[in-house]
Amino acid sequence: MSRAMRLAAMRAQIAALEAGTRTPTRVAPFGDPTIDDCFPNGGLPLSTWHEVAGEGLEIETAAAAGAFAALLARPLASRGAVVWVMRRDDLHAPGLASLGFPVSRLILVKVKDEAEALWALEDALGATGVAAALGEVEAVDLTAGRRLQLACERSGATGVVVRRRPFGGPPSRRREAAGSAAASRWRVAPAPGGEEDFGLGAARWRVTLDRCRGGRSGQWLMEEARNGPHALRVVAAVADRDLAAQAHAGARRLAG
Repeated sequence: MSRAMRLAAMRAQIAALEAGTRTPTRVAPFGDPTIDDCFPNGGLPLSTWHEVAGEGLEIETAAAAGAFAALLARPLASRGAVVWVMRRDDLHAPGLASLGFPVSRLILVKVKDEAEALWALEDALGATGVAAALGEVEAVDLTAGRRLQLACERSGATGVVVRRRPFGGPPSRRREAAGSAAASRWRVAPAPGGEEDFGLGAARWRVTLDRCRGGRSGQWLMEEARNGPHALRVVAAVADRDLAAQAHAGARRLAG
């Protein structure tokens, strides 16, 4: 177990003692305090469900959101199978493999409509041997959200809802769950590679944590981590250059 994971487990135990509970919340830390400190227990909470959405036309393709969700689930694949529920048969397994996702642990489930997608996602989360389940769903109402959470709590699996309207058209009339339904809500948009990338570099995204239950929101430029124990990392060097450029521009304005 890495130092970051030991620290996250210790934080969870302390939080559990302070709350008077017996079982600490299991978490998957990102290994970066700028993200982990947004969560009350120092990392992405497990045995619950999360929501990832794209922006603009991404609501139909869900390319960036799907890639980010896959990297959220990647560390869990060592604990069991990962089920992906989809309405449109266009998931590109070689693309997942290029992100380091162990596709040999992946189970694909094709469904016909939104209601069947939610049912299949709930069923997968409650199945023995499943570590994580991802479902491409347009919206999750309050009842469905509670059912997903109960399935996570019974089995210990972690769920990820990838917001998607796979065939376009107007939004459905399904009422979304209240803000307390998902443990966290993310927005993901593709970002260009850095100047240091020659050829095909690591995939990057503009990531916003819109909501975190018991924690706080945040926004980062992130990329896939091709080496190390974590699947995602903050592009700190790029952020530092941006800050340096802003500071230089501010100094020039003052000098002028």
